[in-house]
Amino acid sequence: MRSNNVSYLVKKGVSSVWKNFVMSFASFSILLVSLLQISVVVLFIMNANIIMGNIEDTNQIAIFVEDNENETKEQHEKKVEHIRDVLTANKNLTDVKYVSKEEAAEKWSQSMSGEYGNLINMVPGGNPMPETFTARVTDVKTIRFIVTEIESIEGVEQVNAPYDFANALINIRDAFTVIIFAMLGILIIVSIVVISNTIRTSVFARRNEISIMKYVGATNGFIKLPFFVEGCFVGILAGAASWGLSCFIYSSVFSLFTDNITLWQMFGFFNLIPLDSIRWILLLANCAAGALLGAAGTLISMNKYLKV
Repeated sequence: MRSNNVSYLVKKGVSSVWKNFVMSFASFSILLVSLLQISVVVLFIMNANIIMGNIEDTNQIAIFVEDNENETKEQHEKKVEHIRDVLTANKNLTDVKYVSKEEAAEKWSQSMSGEYGNLINMVPGGNPMPETFTARVTDVKTIRFIVTEIESIEGVEQVNAPYDFANALINIRDAFTVIIFAMLGILIIVSIVVISNTIRTSVFARRNEISIMKYVGATNGFIKLPFFVEGCFVGILAGAASWGLSCFIYSSVFSLFTDNITLWQMFGFFNLIPLDSIRWILLLANCAAGALLGAAGTLISMNKYLKV
């Protein structure tokens, strides 16, 4: 096909949007709603994964150092240093911190009110607080394996881990993943079906035009190109509109969790994805998806009318 013919057909496809404004607007509206729903769900999934990760990071295990009265101070310090080195080298652990007996006693005293804060100094035999390490597990699914691994370290007396919390998180995360991706899959399928039916109605309204072009000898490619361009153009417009609405909704919801960050941090709502970092990626994705859905829906819907 010559370049001047292609240019003519592209212009004809764009002009058809305005000539068939009612049907084009119907396709635009359906594409807009579908793309908006998919964009909002995808943005929600992206941030929900971050929130779940933040909640998982709150799990903390406590490693109690063995208190042996028969060892010298130097031996004890070497034991503590050995435990620290092993914990730090473990790639499944993060935020490893050492808490001495004195620091533990001070934190306990500060947590108590009034005269009760001095009770620890009255305990016979001196400071009863344990010497510990605290650490966070990178993946809660491996917490039992990691605890067993830590318990085998020489000098470790006991390890306390939030098993119930970890199990609850694993169940919530797995259920959340299945539900969200099932919803997204259903939403995409329903959107494609609705878009296809809407565009089929638009093509059906112009079936006579297609039949006449076939009778005068126009090739399928010559007939399809204007409809293809029209579908792409409507899809890009719908994608741009969906992008604008998605940005507005996202920025509005995002501000709710950033205005009072201290409150929401307790529920893991921090380090969310800022709009500026994904704004143009979101625009490209919406326009590309809109053009693809619009063009594909148009071509699929008009195939039956090319069989004259």
